[in-house]
Amino acid sequence: MFNLLLKKLATLLPTLLGVTLVAFALIRLIPGDPIEIMVGERRLDEAARTALMAQLGLDQPLHVQYGRYVLQLLQGDLGKSLVTREPVSAEFAVLFPATVELALAALLLALLLGLPLGVAAALKRGSWFDQLVMALATLGNSMPVFWWGLILIMFFSVGLEWTPVSGRIGIEFDVDTVSGFMLVDSALADLRGQESGAFASAMLHLLLPATVLGTIPMAVVARMTRSAMLEVLREDYMRTARAKGLSPARVIVHHGLRNALIPVVTVLGLQVGSLLGGAVLTETIFSWPGIGKWLIDAIARRDYPVVQAGILISALVFIGVNLLVDLLYGVVNPRLRGGGH
Repeated sequence: MFNLLLKKLATLLPTLLGVTLVAFALIRLIPGDPIEIMVGERRLDEAARTALMAQLGLDQPLHVQYGRYVLQLLQGDLGKSLVTREPVSAEFAVLFPATVELALAALLLALLLGLPLGVAAALKRGSWFDQLVMALATLGNSMPVFWWGLILIMFFSVGLEWTPVSGRIGIEFDVDTVSGFMLVDSALADLRGQESGAFASAMLHLLLPATVLGTIPMAVVARMTRSAMLEVLREDYMRTARAKGLSPARVIVHHGLRNALIPVVTVLGLQVGSLLGGAVLTETIFSWPGIGKWLIDAIARRDYPVVQAGILISALVFIGVNLLVDLLYGVVNPRLRGGGH
């Protein structure tokens, strides 16, 4: 396992270097002038424009700009926003907890529904329940995020008026930021008696975005769990466990599900990319103040440092989670703890 960690870390630097190059190039291929977007309706003469370009370093050749960008990264500096002139790292630190909270809620929803549905479908293979679960999983995996989000808003928010449309908490609540996670902060405010009902409001605001973002991972987890369980149920050790007189629940959970989790864990690691990509659309639809909406706004404003930093950090999170998944193999299945994995 230690050798695996070293190999993964050895590939980290060239991967991140490639990410920085792609992010740097792609944002500059988008039509639009960041200077014009910054000044808005004001008109700048050529001298003022040239001075502003020099101040922001945009007057340098692209290879010089990229070299300066990489050197800043090596010093731990993500740069400053062209629009707000605030450090990108500071803006990211404020917004990232909102995206993490949304992604964790979506992942939890996917696991709580996907795992039991997949196991039940495998145990009832060929039944109407199995066919229903697989049909719903196929439908959930095929639905575009933006379409699914709008459908839920129209039904639950506009039609039934059960859930809020946007934001993380009701405007009537003023919750102190302690952790950056609204569920935690609102629960603390509730417990202190400062803002009664704040936690319930935060839960309602999180419900629809988490459902939209978690639908595709839930469908993938259900399908993969069913497939893995069908293979495990045919193994000799499962028949041996039944022959020993173990309870059906113990046989399924301890011997079956634990071994079936290997491919499921792999899929969950791959779904991090889906969660990060889906968060961009989900946060935009529900006006969720996370890094997804932050990136969309930055692209519209041609805010180069923000876009570059957002893509780089997202890549770091994706790589880190996949590394963690590889290391978790040995935890899920002790047979994989040898030097080969």
